[in-house]
Amino acid sequence: MTKEQVTVETQDTSPLDTFRQFFALQQDVLVLSLAMFAFSLGFQMTSRFLPEYMVALGASSFVVGLFGTFGNVISAIYPYPGGAVSDRIGSRYALTVFGFVSTLGFAVWLFAPNVGIVQIAGMSIEPWIWVFVGLVLAQAWKSFGLGATFAVVKQATDPSRLAAGFASTETFRRTAFLIGPVLAAVLIDLHPEFTVSFRYVLAIAVVFGIVGTVVQHFLYEVDADSIGGSFEGFAQIRQDLRDMPEELRPLLVADTLVRFANGMVYVFFVLVVTRFLSVGLETTVSVGSLSYALDLSPAAFFGYLLGVEMLIALLSMAPAAKFAERVGLKPVVALGFFVYGVFPVILINTPANPAALIIVFAFSGLRFAGLPSHKALIVGPAERGAGGRVTGTYYLLRNTIVIPSAAIGGYLWDFVSPEVAFTIAAAIGVLGTGYFLAFGKEFEAYA
Repeated sequence: MTKEQVTVETQDTSPLDTFRQFFALQQDVLVLSLAMFAFSLGFQMTSRFLPEYMVALGASSFVVGLFGTFGNVISAIYPYPGGAVSDRIGSRYALTVFGFVSTLGFAVWLFAPNVGIVQIAGMSIEPWIWVFVGLVLAQAWKSFGLGATFAVVKQATDPSRLAAGFASTETFRRTAFLIGPVLAAVLIDLHPEFTVSFRYVLAIAVVFGIVGTVVQHFLYEVDADSIGGSFEGFAQIRQDLRDMPEELRPLLVADTLVRFANGMVYVFFVLVVTRFLSVGLETTVSVGSLSYALDLSPAAFFGYLLGVEMLIALLSMAPAAKFAERVGLKPVVALGFFVYGVFPVILINTPANPAALIIVFAFSGLRFAGLPSHKALIVGPAERGAGGRVTGTYYLLRNTIVIPSAAIGGYLWDFVSPEVAFTIAAAIGVLGTGYFLAFGKEFEAYA
């Protein structure tokens, strides 16, 4: 592919410039970006609040930790078969199926309280069990479709501009991460009972899931797909593990440590705000002669904190991708790892003050600055037509090791203390960052 064929230009680096370039993208990347927006909006409106939803339905903090580990299991086992399916049948059909299944998952979450307590063989099945069931479905587009989304960007982007290509799609995805939690916060504030107001959020997520599925099925150009070979079972998995590009091995070790640390505490971020610190926001907003009294519950305030986090992410990703073209991918990825690593210990020691939490979540947004470069470093060395399987293999290894992290974090939270759980997580994350700085390798196109 020549420079003239590059589908994602990066002469400008602000998020606004990325949006302006949006309609100049190839149709497959354009449609992928739209689908990313729809599903990310639905998932981010809901998933970050699910621990609070589960506790409201009667689950303990340890069960919330088990839920996080259950999510890790899904994240581990979904990407590889999803990537293999994408390489075999093409991204259009794979992503359509994954989108439909995810929408069903949102619906299961929506109707979970209606089921109530069910008696089966003398055992009481609590309503929060259906949150586990819904995750099996709702995670499909995000995890099954992971390989497909990586492969689409790789097929459409020059190797030396991979970080910019991912920055473009990530900008739209992270815009949904900004809008979703803020929209959820507005809806959650409509009713004092969380299990009622959160279902407004889930209903909107179902709508976005339907829209995303329809858009990607009818607008994606199937002829643009690069179809790989058939899946040959576990022998192929072993072969793909052996064939993983050498550049990925130190990245995989470091990434696994960082993600294990994050996995220990990620599901508890909402509980830190709503229960550990129990911080809402009560203030008066004045515009000219008009004044509006703002009284946010801790759950609603958490949604706005996620919005602040994503605003910083959006402002930093495109410039960071441009910076990576000058200094290489490794320094930018290391920055993201560092913020991932230290954030837990900063958060758990934050004063119970709204302004302090806003600053802390703004800092957390910087961890996403390295995400486009990170993705470029994963898929860059892969051969054309094998991007889905390489991505799936990478995430299969990483996410399998990360599986027990949330259960360990939940145990420490419930039976030792939240402070210990978050401090240990930070130590592991910083260790992963140091390992990457010492042994991480640069992708040749950026060297």
